[in-house]
Amino acid sequence: MILKDLGLMITSSLILIICVLVGVAFMVLL
Repeated sequence: MILKDLGLMITSSLILIICVLVGVAFMVLL
């Protein structure tokens, strides 16, 4: 159960980091 929650947390934070990086890259390219 704890392992599952940890995996979910890591996955969501990775998605968040990717979204931020894409947003920053988009702003830089524009």
